[in-house]
Amino acid sequence: MKEFVNKYPSRPNSHHLFLSIALFLLLTSACGANAGQRTGEYLGEWAESESAAPGDVATTAPLVNFDADSAYSYVARQLAFGPRVPNTEAHRQAGDWIASELRRHGASVTEQTMKLKAFDGTVLDSRNIFAQFNPEARQRILLLAHWDSRPWADEDPDPAKRHLPVDGANDGASGVAVLLEIARQLNDVNPGKGIDILMADAEDWGEDGNDDSWAMGTRYFAANPPVKGYSPDFAILLDMVGGENATFCREYFSEKAAPQVAEKLWSTANRLGYGNIFLNRMGSAVLDDHVELIKAGIPAIDIIEYHPGNESGFNSRWHTTSDNLEGISTETLKGVGDTLITFLLDNR
Repeated sequence: MKEFVNKYPSRPNSHHLFLSIALFLLLTSACGANAGQRTGEYLGEWAESESAAPGDVATTAPLVNFDADSAYSYVARQLAFGPRVPNTEAHRQAGDWIASELRRHGASVTEQTMKLKAFDGTVLDSRNIFAQFNPEARQRILLLAHWDSRPWADEDPDPAKRHLPVDGANDGASGVAVLLEIARQLNDVNPGKGIDILMADAEDWGEDGNDDSWAMGTRYFAANPPVKGYSPDFAILLDMVGGENATFCREYFSEKAAPQVAEKLWSTANRLGYGNIFLNRMGSAVLDDHVELIKAGIPAIDIIEYHPGNESGFNSRWHTTSDNLEGISTETLKGVGDTLITFLLDNR
């Protein structure tokens, strides 16, 4: 890899990134072998799948037809509350609604409430929302997305708007929307395995260059699992999965922690005809919620939009006031949703 792009700094600092990668490898080296073995055992024959070739014609139809219009409406519903910034009424109402939707779709839901101290000293009233399908199943897959939005648009091209909160249509709401639509469909289709969904809070209240100021909700979840002894076989994070003209590359930390999961997921996308969205090549190293799970010994991958031509590496609407519904694409939601739900239902 020639360059590593951190999700958080607006201008990548290669020394900082290589240091972060070195620390990550040190922290995970002890658990990496066991995690890889466990993932391989779970995936079985998936580990033998061939690499996907971008752009191949679809060879199979999705096992379940993911409803992108429904997912889009889930994005719009979240934005209707207003920016979901911790300590606001919009945040509280949105959290109540997300939990009620998961319950309505038949999941067993546990809510973790916690007070988390942000880098600037602000105490955040935070809530993780954890849902389980087939809670009695031994084999488990964890899906997650963050549901909070950034309190300030620090990447906005207009300096006058950089103190305003972000709607977070793509950065937050899109991942939640895909998971809510998958939850709706799992209520009708038995996946034959345990599927868990974590809507993580307090991901986006962070400071440039301060790695520990991000992903606070997932860090709390990893240290305080709501189910005693909870240890899923692997986890898949969805972050910024609804942007127009989005592309998804294989992420560095994901490849170190769970390459077999990434291989199967990208191969599934290609088989369904989404090789033009899921590009089968390395992208960047992203410090995101999945890293907190990997540190805790849970193999995890990140499906995250990546644009190598942009300075940040991300969608140009990222951390700006234009991260709104106008930037959401049903085509992107469809590609991610079809791929993920087919991945979950394969080898039932």
